[in-house]
Amino acid sequence: QVQLVESGGGLVQPGGSLRLSCAASGFTLDDYIIGWFRQAPGKEREGVSCIRSSDGSTYYVDSVKGRFTISRDNAKNTVYLQMNSLKPEDTAVYYCSTRSGKYYPPGLCARLSYEYDYWGQGTQVTVSS
Repeated sequence: QVQLVESGGGLVQPGGSLRLSCAASGFTLDDYIIGWFRQAPGKEREGVSCIRSSDGSTYYVDSVKGRFTISRDNAKNTVYLQMNSLKPEDTAVYYCSTRSGKYYPPGLCARLSYEYDYWGQGTQVTVSS
């Protein structure tokens, strides 16, 4: 049974940093994709970043480029999202998700929510002074 557990959210002042973790279990695929999404109240779920286990391919939405960094520890089956220079507009519930990389074009990771099969419960990130 695939499980994803997010942690690391919280309240931080503008300009601050947080590191989110996504601990994955229940699968041992050689090629999987982990995505981070966020959803603010009244808004649609937005793809923030993703990473592919097989080749390290990554993606960032334009609004977080240069501020967020996604990384993985394959030995721990954990993916991290380091978030620096946080802004109030980053406030949202952050979700991690996963899908197999099998049959997915090489060198890419999935950017859209419908492309993912499994989801975590989410962790709240609030950026406020």
